[in-house]
This record gives sequence, structure tokens and C-alpha cells, in this order.
Amino acid sequence: MDALDRQIIAALRENGRATYADLGRKVGLSASAVHERVGKLEATGVIVGYHAVVDPSAVGLGVTALVSIHPTDTADDDELAVSLGELIEVESCYRVAGDESFIVKVRVATVDDLERSLSRLRRIAGVARTRTTVVLSTRFEGRPNTAAGAPEGSA
Repeated sequence: MDALDRQIIAALRENGRATYADLGRKVGLSASAVHERVGKLEATGVIVGYHAVVDPSAVGLGVTALVSIHPTDTADDDELAVSLGELIEVESCYRVAGDESFIVKVRVATVDDLERSLSRLRRIAGVARTRTTVVLSTRFEGRPNTAAGAPEGSA
């Protein structure tokens, strides 16, 4: 992966619907050259998909919480992660260092829904306890962080 690939990735993270011609103008390549590079980035697993960015509040998910999961001594992290993934309200799951094993991002409609979700989460085998932080506002999220000028091999 070189600097041009990083520029293409940055442009796609800003606008995943950009045409190859648009991308080519942005990075100084022909549309066919960009098409070839994007295909290689997809084939090698650098680009793993394209999706719509949806405003959670607009679809009725106005409450976001970050929940730290403290496992039992006998919990299996892989099994715990699978169980967490079965909860539809768990949007993201991070394996972390520290007292907790996981931090999950939960999105629900109301605080009452959050309470019910936490109750379900606490009943999962391997969960000893949780600590919940309710998000008051989101300043930014999911922003592109691909450094277009990063040295080769650093990303």
C-alpha cells in the first residue's frame, strides 16, 4: 500500500459513493487506474465494505451508552463476545486491557430500553458485572483517520 492508495482510501471514507473518475481527479490517476487499485484494496481485505451512515436519532435510537463488561474468572472471551453480538442493541464491541474485558456501545430508543438491555446483558454467562456510561452528546464519531501522508508501512 502506497501514498496513492492511502489517498484513495481517505477519499472513499469521505464519500463511499464517489465514482472512479471522481477519485481519479482527486488523486491524479485515470479512472481505470483507480478502479484497479480499489479492486486490489478490496481483494486484499483493506477495504471490507461500503455502507450508509445513518443518524441514530433519526431512526429512533436516541440513547447511547458505553458499557464496560467485567467477566467472571471462568469466562471464555470468545464465547462472551459471541453472546454480546447476539444483542441487537450492541452496535460495537471492543476487547480492551484493564479490569474489564470488553466495552460495548449500546444504542436504544429510551432510558427504559437501556435498563432492559442492561438486564439482558447482565444475564449473559460469563458477565460478572457491568459499568455503564450514558453518552450526553456525540461530538464526532466514525471520522476517517487514514493519514494520506503517512509513511509507507506505518498504517
